[in-house]
Amino acid sequence: MTPEEGEALRAENAALREQVHALLARVQELEARLAKDSHNSSKPPSSDGLRRKPKSLREKSGKPRGAQPGHPGHRVSLVAVPDAVEIHRPSRCSACQRDLPTDAPSWVERRQVQELPPVRLTVTEHRLVHVRCPACGATSEAEAPASARAPQQYGPRLRALCAYLVEQQCVPYARVREFLADLFGAALSVGTLVNLVRQGAERLQGVEDEIKMALHRAPVLHHDETGLRVVGAEGARLEWTHVTCTPTLTHYARHAARGATALEAIGILPGYEGTSVHDGWTSYRHFHTARHALCNAHHLRELTVVEEELQQAWAGQLKDLLRPMRTAVEHARSAGATRLEPPVRDDFIARYEALLGDGLAHNPHPPPRQGEDNKPRCGRRKQSPVRNLLDRLWTYQHEALRFLDDFAVPFDNNQAERDLRMVKVQQKVSGTFCSETGADAFCRIRSVCSTWRKQGRSVLEALTHAFAGHSLSLHLPS
Repeated sequence: MTPEEGEALRAENAALREQVHALLARVQELEARLAKDSHNSSKPPSSDGLRRKPKSLREKSGKPRGAQPGHPGHRVSLVAVPDAVEIHRPSRCSACQRDLPTDAPSWVERRQVQELPPVRLTVTEHRLVHVRCPACGATSEAEAPASARAPQQYGPRLRALCAYLVEQQCVPYARVREFLADLFGAALSVGTLVNLVRQGAERLQGVEDEIKMALHRAPVLHHDETGLRVVGAEGARLEWTHVTCTPTLTHYARHAARGATALEAIGILPGYEGTSVHDGWTSYRHFHTARHALCNAHHLRELTVVEEELQQAWAGQLKDLLRPMRTAVEHARSAGATRLEPPVRDDFIARYEALLGDGLAHNPHPPPRQGEDNKPRCGRRKQSPVRNLLDRLWTYQHEALRFLDDFAVPFDNNQAERDLRMVKVQQKVSGTFCSETGADAFCRIRSVCSTWRKQGRSVLEALTHAFAGHSLSLHLPS
């Protein structure tokens, strides 16, 4: 073999080794993708199919299923003053068959039946009297009330019910129309329902602005986003629903962009000085005035893939460390403490860093890419998802473990994920929004409905007040 042939063979072997390495990495990535379901990724349980029931990441509480001792329960109770009373008195003795006198000793057993009244629309006719003045001959007419500005219209309670069914309960327009026709005999067209929803959204703009201002002042915010299909002038396209929320406030917004451009346009994060909890999406770091905290529920799911599919023990050990961290914080908070004892915290940090070091040793940086001339190629080297996870947990350790030092910061971002869930339900029911206006109306009405629900207030009553022209007062957290 000549030196030239040997050099060509070595170059070919190097290229084949690099190709094998790339293919192995690709196979590993595809196998990990196939193995993902709701217990080790952000995929919803509905996507798991019937193959197997995924294991939950929740720890066993040791309590039996169902209501626990001391639970008050829910039951139908007798009301003190019923709407109607019917007396049932026997006229003949059940033993000897003699007639029973009216003054015979007796006592009463109470039984009540709770029933819906006959449901029908009530129609109130407003007659505006026109009166001619006997002195000047001019005709004066009575002013119509605010609820009767047109010759024929629907009242605020019916309009609120339509918006409630469409936006809060995610019932399609056609089925809302069937429901109203069957229950009330009201034949509202789909176009009328669409207009009622848009009117409701217009009346709630002031409340949405108050929610955004309250969120901007909140000490801790949760953020997340999900895809949304909207039909625009160019046809159906993928847009994004962004949620910003707390345990008592919710705001949804639609935008064509997913990143910082959308967050700037929404206007809550710019200038925000509290703590932003999110899943690590880079766009949130664009806002430097905020502190950041990462969702550890995402980390637990990603570590589950590494443990189960790649058989790397450090991932399971790190999962078993994060959970006691959360439990220690919960116990300290319930005991009235504002921080962990320094020895406990330092031990957690040392074990965390040691496990990350073990993970980094098992997942080194990929070798530099080589060109056809067997020389290193420029550009960023593609890393495995495991290495990306390790780099995130190491580089942003203070964000992943912020809940250890600040008890106001939660362990995960489940609040935002719960609030986004109904957006996916809406998409599953209706498939897409037929207009940008309809998508914006959904976001605004849903923001108010979710906020009112979190604050323990009636959503239907709030919508009724809005359609009646009354202002809604937002309960601000103290």
